[in-house]
Amino acid sequence: MTHPPAEATLRDTVLSIGEDAGAAAVAVAAYDFEHHTTWSLNADRWFHAASTIKVPVLLGVYDAIEQGRFQPTSRVHVRNRFHSVVGGVPFRVGEDRDANAAVHAATGRTLTLHELAEHMIVTSSNLATNLLLDLVGVDNARACLARLNVSGIELLRGVEDEAAWEAGLNNRVTASGLCAAMRLIEEGKAISPEASAAMLDILHKQRFRSGIPAGLPEDARVANKTGEISTIAHDAGIVYLDGRDAYVVVILTEWAPDVTGHRQETIARISRAMYEYMTGGTA
Repeated sequence: MTHPPAEATLRDTVLSIGEDAGAAAVAVAAYDFEHHTTWSLNADRWFHAASTIKVPVLLGVYDAIEQGRFQPTSRVHVRNRFHSVVGGVPFRVGEDRDANAAVHAATGRTLTLHELAEHMIVTSSNLATNLLLDLVGVDNARACLARLNVSGIELLRGVEDEAAWEAGLNNRVTASGLCAAMRLIEEGKAISPEASAAMLDILHKQRFRSGIPAGLPEDARVANKTGEISTIAHDAGIVYLDGRDAYVVVILTEWAPDVTGHRQETIARISRAMYEYMTGGTA
């Protein structure tokens, strides 16, 4: 089943929202479990991942758990020293560059794998991300994506690896790639049903709600992961509404460095347009 009468209108609406806000680029990918349909706009365009790369890192973590390499209760020493993928140059995650101070406060002690995974997703801790990626291994996380047949995601390095950034090595995503990953989690096919349920539980605890969730009715439930840096603002989520099956929506946006306002509002407006499209309203 498709919604052909609304598709052209939705495309125009999304493009207009981005243009009005001054976005340099907008991409959207969605999958509706209610009608088993897809909708997309520029879905294969590559964007800097920002913190949405933490979703594939989460997949890598639970893949390692599934393989028996670790347990959710395994304890990890919290340190703030990492090595760049370029020449092994040491680097740190600046506390002023991190959204979460709790992991930094635990330096020298230990946190469980599960605690770090929650910090990585729920409050977008960069330090937790690098600790987990170091533990699991970038190559292993990439291999997990390959086994899941998830394309459109390039995981190359940890967060705040300046030497890699200067060498042009950046984590990148497409809307279609993130949509595929979120869809597998909702379907219970990401690693295993148990791993999918555990990851979904973490995504439901997300504290950053000014993007996709802000465009939805108050009773909507959303499991999501945001990402924002100087020229990027993204959100990828699974939306649950009473009386219908869920849908996945990924909204990626790129901005000129001097355009700083309305980024989250723009994502919320696109989220609203997608909600109206999915539920049969007027986009």
